[in-house]
Amino acid sequence: MLVQDICSFIRKSSGPVAERTHLHLLPDYSDTMVISALFFFALHHIVSPVINRVLFPVSYGKANRKTRNNWDAHVVSLVHAALIVALSLRCLVIPALSSDRAFGFHKGSTFVSAIACGYFIWDTTEAIVHFTEFGFVLHGIACFSVFILGSRPFAHYHAVRFLLWEVSTIFLNIHWFLDKTGKTGSAIQLINGVVLLGTFASVRLIWGGIISYDFWQTLQSVSNQLPFFYVVVYGSGNVMLNILNWFWFTKMIAALRKRFPNGNGKANGNGIHRKSNGDSSLEHKEF
Repeated sequence: MLVQDICSFIRKSSGPVAERTHLHLLPDYSDTMVISALFFFALHHIVSPVINRVLFPVSYGKANRKTRNNWDAHVVSLVHAALIVALSLRCLVIPALSSDRAFGFHKGSTFVSAIACGYFIWDTTEAIVHFTEFGFVLHGIACFSVFILGSRPFAHYHAVRFLLWEVSTIFLNIHWFLDKTGKTGSAIQLINGVVLLGTFASVRLIWGGIISYDFWQTLQSVSNQLPFFYVVVYGSGNVMLNILNWFWFTKMIAALRKRFPNGNGKANGNGIHRKSNGDSSLEHKEF
């Protein structure tokens, strides 16, 4: 009963905000969004440290505080990526979304958006508190903005498709964990690196480019039915996130070349994840 009362309170409290901002679906999933955010914060600061100390007493237990925080952040990123990809795949064939790509919505896509909002609350907070690169802060803010504004409702059809970008994040995190558990420069890391580049290019650059173009056309076709700031936020966000994808892809290629300079699977000591101070382009939890 207590949990139900809390969820009911959150939904009722979000009602006035939803009315003022015309985010009509917000009361229906505001409790899910809050629970999602709390889940990822708890996973980062409570669950992950306990599990990692048991599973990796040396690699994790003897690491410095900053490396342990990065480790826990990668756990959160991996869990979110696997979860959100699975949930998004279930929404790809929903007729209500396909029939109206601009304003169509469904309880499934609404739930996915709530989980994503909760995650990007955590993501943005983490990027600010443990700052390494402004692009990560910008990424978190942009993603949270487009998903929370989608509760108008708007762009649910494209939202669940954009979230498939997270497929590449799964292999990014595997790469990081291989590095931290003594598999630096190994054959398995080389294979994972190739898969990482392949999935990144496939889901973010190729698939992402196709979906971004389709979204741009949809946005233009309904721009007269939206507040101007929606056009600005979604239009600029679409362009910015695609630019970031290309920027990160080039950094990933450069980093992997340093890691495997001779193609023989041996590390040169100057490649990605060499340091645990967060300076590397792949050191962060999420792309």
